[in-house]
Amino acid sequence: MSITNIIRYVFEPRMRALEKHQTQGELLQRKVLNHLLQAAKNTEYGRQYAFSAMKGYDDFAKHTPVNTYEELKGQIDRMRHGESDVLWKGRVQWYAKSSGTTNDKSKFIPVSPEGLQKIHYAGGFDSVALYLRNNPKSRLFDGRALILGGSHAPNYNLPGSLVGDLSAILIENINPLANLVRVPKKQTALLQDFEVKRERIAREAMNKNVTNISGVPSWMLSVLNCMMEITGKTHLEEVWPHLEVFFHGGVAFTPYRKQYEQLITSPNMHYMETYNASEGFFGLQDDPADKAMLLMLDYGVFYEFEEMSSGSSETSNSRIVPLWGVEKDKNYAMLISTSCGLWRYKIGDTIRFTSINPYKFVITGRTKSFINAFGEELIVDNAEQGLAYACQQTGAEVLEYTAAPVFMDANAKCRHQWLIEFSKPPQDLQQFAHLLDQKLQEVNSDYEAKRYKDITLQPLELIEARTGLFNDWLKLRGKLGGQHKVPRLSNSREHIDQLLRLNT
Repeated sequence: MSITNIIRYVFEPRMRALEKHQTQGELLQRKVLNHLLQAAKNTEYGRQYAFSAMKGYDDFAKHTPVNTYEELKGQIDRMRHGESDVLWKGRVQWYAKSSGTTNDKSKFIPVSPEGLQKIHYAGGFDSVALYLRNNPKSRLFDGRALILGGSHAPNYNLPGSLVGDLSAILIENINPLANLVRVPKKQTALLQDFEVKRERIAREAMNKNVTNISGVPSWMLSVLNCMMEITGKTHLEEVWPHLEVFFHGGVAFTPYRKQYEQLITSPNMHYMETYNASEGFFGLQDDPADKAMLLMLDYGVFYEFEEMSSGSSETSNSRIVPLWGVEKDKNYAMLISTSCGLWRYKIGDTIRFTSINPYKFVITGRTKSFINAFGEELIVDNAEQGLAYACQQTGAEVLEYTAAPVFMDANAKCRHQWLIEFSKPPQDLQQFAHLLDQKLQEVNSDYEAKRYKDITLQPLELIEARTGLFNDWLKLRGKLGGQHKVPRLSNSREHIDQLLRLNT
């Protein structure tokens, strides 16, 4: 009998519990908020805002401020130095290092013991539960799991306190039994030098019976390509004949899908998107035929949603609603309150609900990842659609990209400048640029209006990046590997100008 068929019974109670997401979303979220307020009422933050006197959401929204990292940074730093009961009860020893803010190179997101278990590990458990529900013939546990992780370091030299990639914190604290079914070994998984780690992972994993892989698509692809070079094989199923699923998250999968489908040609391969971040685990693709994800409502995360303008940037005095106040097909910035001590925290992501009861959504971009230099309000979702169309029409494959405005050139012309690294370049770069521009106008009426007769915006400019440019740039910034991401769209030319100087 398959080991998976035996282990499957462990997940069946949770599969039944997840059915409540279909009809009881509001009730689940109200219970989460009540728990958070009770748990944190005696913390410094809870006393400051009188959590013990709050009767529900209306009180919470009225009396608790909306926060960005800058507002909580001072308290988080005190927590990192060992203070207890500041934003969350007890002492928090783990801090997930995330990409920085305007004022800092990095953010340090608290990860409490409760958050680790009831948010992050809960998300991993549910990923497997939903996958097994959708794939009754799965043999997932009959082999190993390849799980990519980052690295960590001591936090202010406090005993037992760590700071680093969330994935490294998860690996460091994982149940020892899980190490029996995963690769690589912990020592390799936590190496800091990604280029060294990539080859070691490939060599450790290539002779194992790997049935499932988990990680950020860009970094996983780098490891898999390394393994193909070492083994001399063409397709991944020649190395792992029983590979059946890739649990992926961290960045949009669209630019990488075709490359994975070329690398893994088995008809039995599945892909499952997850929405996990340093701040929490928020969504899972529960239906393989639907790219939208199910919002996970009974973890230690309470959600709120800030209505966005027609496309992109944060707006002042925007309306903020709880889950039961959202509408389909509107763009929202997400706010979270969690059992890690984040309160009404702007995570920086924007989403759009495709369904209510159950609450399902797609990620549309970042509140600070957009181009709105001329009123065009171009968001990442638009960019992904445009690139997918241009690739489909030309047979090209995009590996990485970024875009920014050119405010005015010598001829007083304004345009968008795209820097794209192709894994398979188009035969005609200008045709690709035209198709991309055409699709952007189709999916974004503001962009279309600004492109009208080339009056405000000229046709976009496309520059082909040399092989390895984006990895070289990340390496120079100490961000190669882990969950670090290339900024896709920006109103500023800071990133693209740095990249252009390296593009020689």
